[in-house]
Amino acid sequence: MPLRGRAMSPRRQRQPRETPALVAFGRQMRRLREAKGVKQETLAHLTSVSGPQVSRIEAGKKRATRSFVEIADDYLEANGSLISLWQDLNKDGHPVPIWFDWPKMEADAAMLVCWEHSVMPGLAQTPSYALAILRGNQEAADARLERQTVLTRNDGENPPPTVVLLIDEQALYRQVGNSETMREQLEKLISLSTLPNITVQVVLGSGEHDGNMGAFVVATMNDRSEVAYIETAVRGITTDDPAELTTLARTLVTLRSRALTEQMSCELIRKVVQEKWT
Repeated sequence: MPLRGRAMSPRRQRQPRETPALVAFGRQMRRLREAKGVKQETLAHLTSVSGPQVSRIEAGKKRATRSFVEIADDYLEANGSLISLWQDLNKDGHPVPIWFDWPKMEADAAMLVCWEHSVMPGLAQTPSYALAILRGNQEAADARLERQTVLTRNDGENPPPTVVLLIDEQALYRQVGNSETMREQLEKLISLSTLPNITVQVVLGSGEHDGNMGAFVVATMNDRSEVAYIETAVRGITTDDPAELTTLARTLVTLRSRALTEQMSCELIRKVVQEKWT
């Protein structure tokens, strides 16, 4: 699901098959696990991940973290073979291409940190704002709004994620739709900020910083692994490349240093509503 104005681009790309390297790793881990009579649920408990995540790793659909591999190698008495195989797959940084279904990752995340430099984050858009920015594509707008259920879900086993919405000051003034659309949208930001799991902060628009390069979201999963969705002019890119995640982490440090507090952000949003959109 796109973050901004394009409809469904990441999900409509042709998704590559699982790479042979990841499939080979998954098969080897499954052989070792079954040889020891260990269930997937046991590995999930030991490594603090979900059972479906272990299943995806064994199917070659998800990259295992080093910490996961080290625990699995030790418990399965693999004598370092799983660690060696994992190291082979991760030589020279991150050479093995992988694919993530971003909406699924977003829904499973324990924390989401979103940065938007020109429009409102998809998770915070009102129906009229989403429809306007998607140029009247009702299907895409409905799909975007459906994603927002993650913010307020009431599931004891799967609580809503902690969400930080960092929004460039200029997005408050950039008109999408009409004045009523903008007023309703900014009022929704204020309303979201009252939820215990959501923080809304306005990043002051003056000056140069790496955040000007584009919007992105960093999702932290329950096993503390991270995945990022990065906007480009052509399509959205989903990645767990350590080098790219480090770059985004540095950018977030810069953005947070330029951000108003949550209270000050709400005060500014209210001021913009009154002076610009009322």
